Amino acid sequence: MAASSSLQLAAHRLPSPSSSAVRLPPDARLGIPATPSRRLALLHLGSAMHHEQLFRIKRSRLIRKVKGIEARAAGKTTRQASTTISKEEALEWVKKDQRRLLHVVYHVGDLDKTIKFYTECLGMKLLRKRDIPEERYTNAFLGYGPEDSHFVVELTYNYGVDKYDIGTAFGHFGIAVEDVTKTVDLIKAKGGKVIREPDHVKGAKTVIAFIEDPDGYKFKLLERGPTPEPLCQVMLHVGDLDRAINFYEKAFGMELLCKRDNPECKYTIAMMGYGPEDKNTVLELSYNYGVKKYDKGNAYAQIAIGTDDVYKTAEAIKLCGGKITREPGPLPGINTKITACLDPDGWKTVLVDNIDFAKELE
Repeated sequence: MAASSSLQLAAHRLPSPSSSAVRLPPDARLGIPATPSRRLALLHLGSAMHHEQLFRIKRSRLIRKVKGIEARAAGKTTRQASTTISKEEALEWVKKDQRRLLHVVYHVGDLDKTIKFYTECLGMKLLRKRDIPEERYTNAFLGYGPEDSHFVVELTYNYGVDKYDIGTAFGHFGIAVEDVTKTVDLIKAKGGKVIREPDHVKGAKTVIAFIEDPDGYKFKLLERGPTPEPLCQVMLHVGDLDRAINFYEKAFGMELLCKRDNPECKYTIAMMGYGPEDKNTVLELSYNYGVKKYDKGNAYAQIAIGTDDVYKTAEAIKLCGGKITREPGPLPGINTKITACLDPDGWKTVLVDNIDFAKELE
């Protein structure tokens, strides 16, 4: 089973508003493959009708029976989960859960060009690539190590869509490198776009630079020594920083690693994660003074987080003010259990069962 199943089945693959080349059906836009189970049920129904005299079952009763079986199979676990855990148990569960940032999904207009840039300029490795022609998209997973131990990017290319709107809400990705200046020189030599030359962070010794990839996603290069996780940051803008911190602590079990205010530039940031910044990927939440809402565009999709129990996790998310956009349970066609939600700022996150995800990687 491809390891991309759990995330890609949950990701929105929305074409650019200006493009008419792709018209995906609703399930395909969500990445959910068509399942024959419903059609097979109806075929069996037709067969049963040919033998009605033998079974003496009316058509209406058979339809109700088939629907009832399907409904019970789909909803049994979710109902049990929602009625067997209290508020206190749900919040306590978050503290004990084994969680890890797995990957981030976003859309690109030229997959081969982006892969070439990431591998040659940023030093990533192409881990896997798969094409799904019946749903008109291609995936590529890239990173600095295997998916079972590293945070990776999942690039999604939709057939015929060569441009997306990144919007103003997404900030940047962070890459830790040993020499920022050499990396910038390499990127320039390859024709890459540098939007901030190497320089020290104001009031600190860290050297940084900013570049853009072929689709316009910003990458911050941070000069650090050797680290087990070079893909070190995902920065998102939020409209209420304290509210966001509270949600990510309680709903996702993240730790507030640091909080820095810059009144001169009128912004405050908070680093959230599951371990120290120099060894783990962290989520950088950024608040610009007085800005409550941002345009999210249609380019960035979501982050995936591993969990030991998607049902308990979904209950905790609800209690903490998150909106569940996909009820917890196995994905159609595979056994991987997920749940998906929106945080108070509308950022999407998918929670993936740890054991199921490990099986996918096998």
